[in-house]
Amino acid sequence: MSTEPSPETDPSFPDNVEAGLSRTDPDRWLSSRFASGPAVRRALVALYAFDNELGRAPRAASNPLVAEMRLAWWREVLEEIASGRAVRRHPVALALADVVRTHGLDRGILEALVDARLRELDPRPMVLEEALEWAEGTGGACARLAAAVLDPACDPAAAGAGGAAWSIGRLILTAGLSPEAAREALESRLLAARGVTAAAFPAVAHAALARARAKGRPPSPLGDRLRLMGAVLTGRV
Repeated sequence: MSTEPSPETDPSFPDNVEAGLSRTDPDRWLSSRFASGPAVRRALVALYAFDNELGRAPRAASNPLVAEMRLAWWREVLEEIASGRAVRRHPVALALADVVRTHGLDRGILEALVDARLRELDPRPMVLEEALEWAEGTGGACARLAAAVLDPACDPAAAGAGGAAWSIGRLILTAGLSPEAAREALESRLLAARGVTAAAFPAVAHAALARARAKGRPPSPLGDRLRLMGAVLTGRV
């Protein structure tokens, strides 16, 4: 059985990669629209699409072993990128290779994104500490990479806090966490995200939707866009 992800269309970026992200991850796709310049927006889309591919592995696989193999496939992609070898012709892999090589992104953070998804293969419910670690390793790590693309001088901890806040907001209603403790963690990270520089703010703008997601509000194209516009204008999530 092949565990290679199968693209639905020919591997060309940005069209099918961006279309897929806007459909499956409207929060971060919308956030990327506030980045300055098409090349930077493409870079953010590539990072978010990569994270979404990792997130699909546990959900799409028929059993944990197959999911591990899918995650290992993406780890091999990172090895190809780091070694300078040709990257397998998957649209997200090709897009990721371009942004990683162009911006010299930290391989350790990229691998941490893969590692964080291993927790999703465990059927046990997450306790709060595990959930926060998962949020830091997924949305938080991705926001750190996005901030490095937008403004290398941005504090990575502040960017990571914003990305983690977004992940926590989406997790609160689905992981059986104590709402009080989870919301306290959410608010502390939203506060820490205020340290993100203006240039890097699109890396965490989607955190402005965290409170709405924590309350179970579904994506709303107009409402979310207005909320994000307000966050970008004020520089606060």
